Amino acid sequence: MEKSRPDIRVHLALLFVQFSFGGFSVFGKYVLGHVHPLALAGMRVLFAGPLLMLLALRFDRVRPKGKDFLSLAMLGFFGVFVNQLLFIIGLNYTTATNASILMPSIPVFTVAVAMAMGIERITWGRSLGIGLAVAGALIMLQVTQFSLSENTALGNLLILINTLSYSLFLVLARPVLLRIPPLTVIAWTFVFGGSGIALISAYQLTQVPYAELPPLAWTGIVYVVLFPTLINYVLNTWAIKRSSSTLVATYTTLQPVVATALAVMLLGEQFGMREVAGFVLIIAGLLWITFRAPAKPKREDAQRH
Repeated sequence: MEKSRPDIRVHLALLFVQFSFGGFSVFGKYVLGHVHPLALAGMRVLFAGPLLMLLALRFDRVRPKGKDFLSLAMLGFFGVFVNQLLFIIGLNYTTATNASILMPSIPVFTVAVAMAMGIERITWGRSLGIGLAVAGALIMLQVTQFSLSENTALGNLLILINTLSYSLFLVLARPVLLRIPPLTVIAWTFVFGGSGIALISAYQLTQVPYAELPPLAWTGIVYVVLFPTLINYVLNTWAIKRSSSTLVATYTTLQPVVATALAVMLLGEQFGMREVAGFVLIIAGLLWITFRAPAKPKREDAQRH
């Protein structure tokens, strides 16, 4: 049964995820100037996959049952294979600004998928909180800066499909996590989804001029594979089990706050009334979702506990 007020550790974990993922578009865009998108995708899964499996075997010591492997394969397809490939390739064909503006579609898609599949009950009150957060994110991101040129059209489409795929992962992961520990779920998710990425990216990985990469490119690679990949996947999966897919998805609206904070600290940009208004709406939406009591769970959900 979903708690009305998730553990404070859930919120701290999700805050960390958004702060660390907020720099992905910037670091990723720089790395893609030196490394092919498929090579970067391959680096992510080849580093994170084996380590996650070792951690799962060490701490969970749980082997999924035969019927669970299909669910884990679906999570791997949507959450790793499609999600990571389309984001990396899409970012290569669009701007970091466009990618950031499209990210708030994740909670919208998540609500739609959760309602359509009947996995979570979405009340009008919760929908209002999500709407406030999405509106705040779009205000901070200045939607008028979104580029619809032919040069960015393909990248925009790929990023949008990426957000839908990630939303499917968030929703589908919830029932699986009622049966299997989070670390084991994400480890097997990387086994299935990461295997496909490793196969597709094999050639590009051999073409990377590793010895010629500048130090900043290596810093970006380490950042991408450690934070947005290894740590964030584990924390997000852990948070889904202890809250809901919609709360996890809504937290993605904080990424514009991170981007704005970085711009203020590193680039000397000003934090004006538009940013304040957006920030207030995002926080209001998150607080509304967090402290508003959820609808009663479905009978079959209640019987699982």
